[in-house]
Amino acid sequence: MSTVLYSSPVFGPIHSRRLGVSLGINLMPADGKICTFDCIYCECGYNRSHRTTSPRPTRIEVATALEERLQDMTYNGPKPDVLTFAGNGEPTLHPDFAGIVDDVVRLRDEYFPQAKISVLSNATQTPRPEVRRALMRVDNNIQKLDTVNPDYIRRLNRPHHSYDVNTIIDALKRFHGHVIIQTMFLTGTGGEESIDNTGDEYVLPWIEKLKEIAPMEVMIYTIDRETPDRKLRKASPEALDRIVALIEKAGIPATASY
Repeated sequence: MSTVLYSSPVFGPIHSRRLGVSLGINLMPADGKICTFDCIYCECGYNRSHRTTSPRPTRIEVATALEERLQDMTYNGPKPDVLTFAGNGEPTLHPDFAGIVDDVVRLRDEYFPQAKISVLSNATQTPRPEVRRALMRVDNNIQKLDTVNPDYIRRLNRPHHSYDVNTIIDALKRFHGHVIIQTMFLTGTGGEESIDNTGDEYVLPWIEKLKEIAPMEVMIYTIDRETPDRKLRKASPEALDRIVALIEKAGIPATASY
């Protein structure tokens, strides 16, 4: 099973299906994965397979590495469209996340003021006020909500802690629209159970919660790389287009990445 682990604290740039030329900021160790979810589709693999023996990068290490890379890109290119918190796990778990966001905003403004700052998060830390305040400082506050069905969450996202989807939805509402919801749609099986979440059983209750959250946008996508569970399959373009149409009918902008 091939998986992808990212350099730390800065990697890329890579071309993102959703964001363009993206310079990655990985707040987790380069040799392992730290995440509150253990999603069966994660390109970084299962948590148990990538235990780390290294510490997270410090705030100073992140700022130093990022500034060096931005200086190089100023002279040698390419020009980044976005600086993206992503990588080997959940970025908002870093104890200095808020301070690091401040540093990234400062460096972005100095070197590439036209670039956006994005955070790709699984939303598990959004109930924490200090995390929400930091996320309000970034341009693209992208939070995961793959479903609102608790049983499906246990099968797909496999939280490593007590997880209540209604608590997460309440926290997402507190962004007052300054949030983008990202959702993975896929088919196939997880273990011996169907993992298909493209049908109305999952889609319609999820859209009702989207109306409550009132995000600025919804990004839906499907698997693009090898997954830890080899029985998973991509959702079809037709299925994704149908879901986009339902979201837009609810009055929320939406895009699909195939």
